[in-house]
Amino acid sequence: MTLSDLDLTGLRYRTSAEVFEDLQSACDSNPDLAAFEVIGESEEGRPIAGVTLGYGPRLVTLVAGAHADEPVGPETLRTLVLEGLAARDWGAEGGGLGDLLERVTLRVIPHVNPDGEARNRAWIEAWDAGRPAETLGHYLRGRRRELPGRDIEFGYPDLRAENRAATAFLFDGPPVTLHASLHGMGFSEGALLLIEKRWLRTDRDTALREGYERAATEAGLRLHDHDRGAEKGFRYGGPGFWSTPEGTAMQAHFLDLGDPETAARFRRSSMEEAIHHARVDPPLCVVPELPMFVLSAPHEGAPGVPETLLAFREAMPALVERAAEGDDLSDAVERFGIRCLDLTTQVRIHLEMLDLALDAALS
Repeated sequence: MTLSDLDLTGLRYRTSAEVFEDLQSACDSNPDLAAFEVIGESEEGRPIAGVTLGYGPRLVTLVAGAHADEPVGPETLRTLVLEGLAARDWGAEGGGLGDLLERVTLRVIPHVNPDGEARNRAWIEAWDAGRPAETLGHYLRGRRRELPGRDIEFGYPDLRAENRAATAFLFDGPPVTLHASLHGMGFSEGALLLIEKRWLRTDRDTALREGYERAATEAGLRLHDHDRGAEKGFRYGGPGFWSTPEGTAMQAHFLDLGDPETAARFRRSSMEEAIHHARVDPPLCVVPELPMFVLSAPHEGAPGVPETLLAFREAMPALVERAAEGDDLSDAVERFGIRCLDLTTQVRIHLEMLDLALDAALS
């Protein structure tokens, strides 16, 4: 069995506070495999949970929630810990969790940004994948995103209290073999995966890319094809794939625009921090990006040009105004072919991606 074989029955969006005791109890019930700790507090005093699984010689670091308007990542990691420990006897006949945790130590932060989670809670609680127009309205009214200078993903090692806690927990130890920061997108035409630039489009990531494409296709998703021309450092690796984000590239982008003030707000990403601590060969770093809202309207644009997404972005300011006024957004849903990507599908693809990334990193 693999991580993607975990029981995904009854998944729903939960809060860090709601699942805090469940994580602690699951770890306390499995002291030979798991350890729970409060690794620090958020700026507003909310506890940040950290879980260590296994005792293997290779370190794998997993974090989610840096962008709190992307709630699928935290649910993936909560599911991995809770359902993984519940299914710990996989390893009785080889394979599964027991075998994996003899080879690796997992350090997991299910949600690194509980303050941001609280600010986004209204629209997350109203999420209903079967009612896209209403759900879109709730999202456009309630989504809260932290700007550069407050963005936890680009704040390593010590921009915020959350970054300091995460850096100490994740990277104080042996070099990282695999680092995953689980993200998402509000809107896109399909699935996207970001892979560390020295791994991207090499023999080492072939099975990962092919497997991710297969997982997306089986879920009824196309790959998000957007060639940004290396804007902000995102290198294009073909439909569905970019390189991972870098604070240094963001700095360079804004300096080129003559905006040193914005450039100064970027520090290292968690991927760069993992590489910094590895010191020699860069670990495999991955960032899955699945849309909350899939833009499925057909188009015949050139390769690398997501025409439906670009048209939607032009329409977005007016849609935000309409949502604030409580308008029915059914016309936008029809025009752009908007459908909500259900939580179970998102978590399953994340877990399949982690299986593939582990295979690549440990081979």
